[in-house]
Amino acid sequence: MLERNRKLFPYILILPAALVMLGVVFYPFVYNIVLSFSNMSLRNFREWQVIGFDQYIRVFFEPTEPSFYVVFIKTMIWTVVNVTFHVIIGVMLAMMLNRQIKGKSIFRTLLILPWAIPQYIVALTWRGMYNYEYGAINLILTQYLNLPAVEWLRSPTEAFIAVIITNIWLGFPFMMVIALGGLQSISNEFYEAADIDGASAWQKFKNITVPLLKPVMIPAVTLGIIWTFNNINVIWLVTNGGEPADQTHILVSYVYRAAFGLYRYGYAAALSMVIFFILLIFSLTFMKRSQATKSAY
Repeated sequence: MLERNRKLFPYILILPAALVMLGVVFYPFVYNIVLSFSNMSLRNFREWQVIGFDQYIRVFFEPTEPSFYVVFIKTMIWTVVNVTFHVIIGVMLAMMLNRQIKGKSIFRTLLILPWAIPQYIVALTWRGMYNYEYGAINLILTQYLNLPAVEWLRSPTEAFIAVIITNIWLGFPFMMVIALGGLQSISNEFYEAADIDGASAWQKFKNITVPLLKPVMIPAVTLGIIWTFNNINVIWLVTNGGEPADQTHILVSYVYRAAFGLYRYGYAAALSMVIFFILLIFSLTFMKRSQATKSAY
């Protein structure tokens, strides 16, 4: 009896967490799959029916404005540009903070601030700074740099650039913290040996820093891509819901618009499943090809 209780004890401990996961993750996920095969909308909220793959066909072939493919391309541009700058800026700042400099703790605190402040506050602050007449950015451009003011939120291209700039500012601290932790775990003996061999700074970065940072940075980059791909806050708050004329949407804000703007719940569920499979396939492929689980040497 005692031996049986010992075997059951671990399962008893994980039962509360399992029930919570079942209620907030697995059940909504399964329900979303069911909705994706239905015609559920605001008009037939109580009388919806399962209609097969019709919603998935509409996702790919329905002539909407903007179309799925246009939004997908913008989402790819949004993700690649953001994550690229997150990694470059984050690693550069981490290498700077890894040196012996005065006021390191102050710089570290200031550089983490964009990550520590709630996203909705940051997004609304940047929206104010993008104001054509009174925003800080245009005032700097016109008064200090003698450049013309930019209609940041009135043109699709400028609005898309504006949200990318905002998200770059929001995202680099995460990569900086991860890279700094990885750099601090690298033994100085590697660099001392490289100095004895007469290696240049670039050779040390290429042959020591990059390989030893790779096991740390690849999972962080994967998370960064998933978070950026699904980041609705900046898009929705800075551009006021994809304005102008719904031209600054990425896929996740496109889903939100379909569900809570057009009330096409079945269509939105199907589109969300498409996004899920895109990210799932990407994550598995990226982690496998980058060999993130292998050691540096």
